[in-house]
Amino acid sequence: MSPSNASPLAAFSTCEISDALIKLSVPHGGYIPDIQMVSPESSNSAVRICSPAYTVQMVLASNTTAPKQASHFVDIAPAGSVVVIDAPPEAKSAVWGGLMTAGAQARGATGVIISGRCRDLAEHRALGFPVFSRGHSTLGQSPFTRPSAVNVPLVIAPQGSGAESFPAVTIQPGDWVIADEDGVVCVPRSLELQVLDLATKGREIDSRCMEDIKAGKGIQESFKLYRGK
Repeated sequence: MSPSNASPLAAFSTCEISDALIKLSVPHGGYIPDIQMVSPESSNSAVRICSPAYTVQMVLASNTTAPKQASHFVDIAPAGSVVVIDAPPEAKSAVWGGLMTAGAQARGATGVIISGRCRDLAEHRALGFPVFSRGHSTLGQSPFTRPSAVNVPLVIAPQGSGAESFPAVTIQPGDWVIADEDGVVCVPRSLELQVLDLATKGREIDSRCMEDIKAGKGIQESFKLYRGK
């Protein structure tokens, strides 16, 4: 994977990007539910990722049929990419720890997004490395899970209550992944320019709404005037 590591999408919040994707009839708005920022600090609003995805598929260690990786996936992470990991939903162990953060940071990765758990929170935070995950654990990766494939499409399905009513998000290697204090979204490369156009227009409309609402004109009136509803 050798995509460009910069995009004008970086100027927009995950909320603005999701709004644009919804307008493009993407049913999930690119949003991957229930993955939250755990490092550097969950209250640090300055943390932001906008990078191409380097994907990693994890499987249960008991799975003897899935392929095995010759190299550690962190050691081959491209500079400027964000590591995106899909772990088995039943796994209670972590698939990312402090040593992996040190390795990823040394290689120039911009952060990690985990559909699963991490551990060693203090180490990630001390290094200032962005980590987004569904939760955390005291247990390490071995002997519970193992990496099976890298740079493959990931289909990340919602988990928990209501999961069946929300569509899964497919992340292709190199897709744009944007993460901030509101959550994590994925923008397919093929939609980048359309998302940029709609997000720009959406920001202008919301700016007008905000100005009128602060002036006391009311939400309903402002929405009708600028949003047409």
